[in-house]
Amino acid sequence: MPVPSALYVFPRSKRGEMVACLREVVAFRAAAQEASHVNEVPPGSDFLDEGTVRPSDSWISDTSYWVPRHLVESAWLEHAPFAFWLVDAIRPAAIAELGTHNGFSYFVFCETIVRLGLPTRTFALDSWQGDDQAGFYGADVYENVSTINKTDYSAFSTLLRGYFDDSLDSIPDGSIDLLHIDGRHGYDDVRHDFEAWRPKLSDRGVVIFHDIAEHQEGFGVWQFWEELAVQFPSFAFDHGHGLGVLAVGSRVPPRLRAFFDAGVENADQIKEFYLGRGRAVAKEYRVSVQAAEVPALQAEVSALRSELQNAGLRVEEKEREIALHESERLGLVDQVNSLHHSTSWRLTRPLRLASDLVHRRRD
Repeated sequence: MPVPSALYVFPRSKRGEMVACLREVVAFRAAAQEASHVNEVPPGSDFLDEGTVRPSDSWISDTSYWVPRHLVESAWLEHAPFAFWLVDAIRPAAIAELGTHNGFSYFVFCETIVRLGLPTRTFALDSWQGDDQAGFYGADVYENVSTINKTDYSAFSTLLRGYFDDSLDSIPDGSIDLLHIDGRHGYDDVRHDFEAWRPKLSDRGVVIFHDIAEHQEGFGVWQFWEELAVQFPSFAFDHGHGLGVLAVGSRVPPRLRAFFDAGVENADQIKEFYLGRGRAVAKEYRVSVQAAEVPALQAEVSALRSELQNAGLRVEEKEREIALHESERLGLVDQVNSLHHSTSWRLTRPLRLASDLVHRRRD
């Protein structure tokens, strides 16, 4: 392998060449380091300077590479990276989620707030009973969500248990900057949720809809999304059952506006990037599940080994019993054979014959 020029040993007569070479190496490394940060956005930045911003800055930041702390089974796994970016981009004063289930998407929002130190309030709304589309589930789902919320996010997060409309009076109009709609997925259901909660949105209001790519029977989010997408600035992700991003407020947050503008020219690139990041999160979840299964599998293997060992001991015991019986049987055979060949057996043979003759005559 060639030795880098910076490692050559220069004679004194060529120290000038050495210094020049080292300067070239330093300059190259500085240029490489500058290039490696081309997609980074300064932490805490909530605006874009059109004179200095690079194209990907409008849709990628450090938060795009975060991995959620709370990983659970969810149809929302692949959207976590964009959710991290979105909360960072719009810095909402309040977030409301309609349809929280096991809390994955909601806790992604909450985690972003904690990690960025944002003064955001959040509200999770759900009956925590399930429905005929998502399936019904037990009280343990709410208990798990409540425990995490109380332990990690109770300073700013509120769980509102019941039907969505039951909480309309609890949240002031014009107070929500980010609304996530992921309740029942029929056309009439999602339209009702949007129209009922739209007054709660601020003039910076953003709405995200899950399942816009689901066209199976009973799902009408895709249809309602198509109606809204032509009315407001929007962007649609196809992966993870689909996620629609809609800016309904009159004052679109600057970084989100730049995102929509980038989406016109770079839609495929944006989708590919967040698909890749989403798959990485989904893989992380699968790995965590497998890791959690290891102790149980080890215990099962240990139990099977113990059972096999015990079975082996029982087999050995039976084999010893059989060997003992066989030994005893062979001993008796040997005794009989010895008796038949003994002198006394031969001498008493006439007596045995006479005894047999007497018995036959009596019969």
